[in-house]
Amino acid sequence: MSAFVPLTAVQLPMSKPRRRTREVKVGDIGIGGNNPIRVQSMITAETMNTQAAVEQIIQLYEAGCEIVRVTAPNLREAQNLGEIRKELRKRGYGHIPLVADVHHQGMEIALECTKHVDKVRINPGLFVFRKPDPTRTEYTPAEIQQELEAIEQALLPVIKACKERGLAMRIGVNHGSLSERIKVMYGDSPVGMVESAMEYLKICEAHGFKNLVVSLKASRVPIMLSANRLMAKRMDEEGMDYPLHLGVTEAGDGAYARIKSAIGIGTLLAEGIGDTIRVSLAEDPVNEIEVCYDILQALGLRKTKVEYIACPSCGRTKFDLPTVLNQVREATKHLVGLDIAVMGCIVNGPGEMADADYGYVGRGGGKIALYRKGQLVKNDIPAERGVEELIALLKADGVWRDPK
Repeated sequence: MSAFVPLTAVQLPMSKPRRRTREVKVGDIGIGGNNPIRVQSMITAETMNTQAAVEQIIQLYEAGCEIVRVTAPNLREAQNLGEIRKELRKRGYGHIPLVADVHHQGMEIALECTKHVDKVRINPGLFVFRKPDPTRTEYTPAEIQQELEAIEQALLPVIKACKERGLAMRIGVNHGSLSERIKVMYGDSPVGMVESAMEYLKICEAHGFKNLVVSLKASRVPIMLSANRLMAKRMDEEGMDYPLHLGVTEAGDGAYARIKSAIGIGTLLAEGIGDTIRVSLAEDPVNEIEVCYDILQALGLRKTKVEYIACPSCGRTKFDLPTVLNQVREATKHLVGLDIAVMGCIVNGPGEMADADYGYVGRGGGKIALYRKGQLVKNDIPAERGVEELIALLKADGVWRDPK
């Protein structure tokens, strides 16, 4: 019988080390390498409506979006990316990294896009489109080779243009748009998604192009997780170090879409997989940005707001915790980088907030106590003066700054 090992004696890492990847530049923004996990989104304004597209790109950028994608489903819209870029420059936002989204019969459209953007996203399932034949059950080796040659012939001019202009390319596989050949050969599966991406990566590498990002997206979280894990493993086996773009596509809206995205993206990031993320909501795309940063903050990967630790409240709580938490938040939310605990329980409060920078704990009898790094600083403060005393402590410690 094996000896019992106390849990406290076992080393349990919070998350795995981040997978080592090459840096891929999208304009002035680096993805992968030593860069932070980057936040992306995509405009919903029509590409031909230059003013609306520009307004939304700027709104996303001002909200914290680091890379913005714009759809280019046809040649006319690809050409209008030039007008969008021109208007952005006129307004002083020409530096925002732009990505063109290319799908059906992509060579001509992608080539035009390379004149105006910093990265081109292509969909392997649609880039060289073949009309599906639902009765098809197999492909001969000659037919497979013929299709791979057609892909290479269409992709090579885009590779050359990207190399000449210093652009990046995203090989963006979607579970919902795998090619018929891939589905026949590998099934409508995570394996098929990985093989679809690998075909394009190998063609790019054969022509000396490695400024690549890869994505494997699905609307089902288990499929998205499996595909990205397989992709990371396969790339490691092949000696490839391309960054991965994570997302649960077509997640929907509201709370459930946020939960799906957080579980899918957050799980992989905790496993060390992923270099840039996009939360896909059926809402104003500006709403996606906060969710992205919340996922990153929850994992300790990027800190863009004050971290508040607060108990859920129970019969032991010694004050109106939701009200007090809101008061503390309103007074301190501009102090990005701090961890502040607001606890109403004298039983668990001091322990639960031990790793917070500052603690605000209810003591009963209308009194509160203030802590710094788990150590009691001041006790028996009248509750009505609690926030005032917290601010005074922050000022005394030199961490306070007036809100803008």
